[in-house]
Amino acid sequence: MEFENIYKTYWERIFRLCMGFVNDRDLAQDLAQETFIIVWQKLHTFRNESGIGTWIFRIASNNCLRQIEKEKRFPKAELPSHITEEQHYSVEPQIQFLYQCIAGLPEMDRIIISLELEEVKQTEIAKIVGLSEANVRVKIHRIKEKLTQKFKENGQ
Repeated sequence: MEFENIYKTYWERIFRLCMGFVNDRDLAQDLAQETFIIVWQKLHTFRNESGIGTWIFRIASNNCLRQIEKEKRFPKAELPSHITEEQHYSVEPQIQFLYQCIAGLPEMDRIIISLELEEVKQTEIAKIVGLSEANVRVKIHRIKEKLTQKFKENGQ
């Protein structure tokens, strides 16, 4: 598969996955772009042991986790609320709330639900995160229950 086709096929999904991790539009775009730089650089090493999508999602997940670790070590100063609100004006309030809820989940749950929302097969999610398929199914069910509860609490 040519890089250009890979980029066109996966850009939106990878961007949304990154949004699920960081809940920041600009940072998610940067992370998605970095993911595709890595894909471009390493495409010749892809061995077809898994699907190309699984490989790309794994790269994106690892990239996002590295960013989260960086932020833990070097937290950024809080922005004034009016700047933060302006930054997300184009995203529907319910979608924005969903991203906020996902961002508040533990890292593994965040990876799993972000991949699930991108309609990655549970078999592939299991390979990406290194869990059994049964464990992934249970986790997805529990995460969805948590998110549903948060929406109910927020009156969504």
